[in-house]
Amino acid sequence: MLTSDVEAIVQSALPDAQIDVSGEECSFTLAIISDTFEGQNLMQRQKGILTLFEQQLKSGQLHALTIKAYTPAQFAELQDTYLVQLEC
Repeated sequence: MLTSDVEAIVQSALPDAQIDVSGEECSFTLAIISDTFEGQNLMQRQKGILTLFEQQLKSGQLHALTIKAYTPAQFAELQDTYLVQLEC
C-alpha cells in the first residue's frame, strides 16, 4: 500500500477530515482530525477507522496501523500543550 491509498480510504469515509499518513508498504501511522470524533471515546474512534481497513488487514496488504484520532479542539489543545513545553 501507499500512503496515498491509506489517505484515500479515510478521506472517502471522512471527507471533512485532516489526514496525515506516514510509513510505507504495510505499516502506517495515521493521524486524523475530524469533528466526526466528537462524543466518541478512543476505542470507538480506533474501531471505526480499523473497520475501513478490514479487507486490507485480512489480506495481509496492511500489517500495522497506528491510529491517532482527534477532534479539532483536542488537537488544538495538544498543540498548545507542546508549545508551552517548548517555551520553558
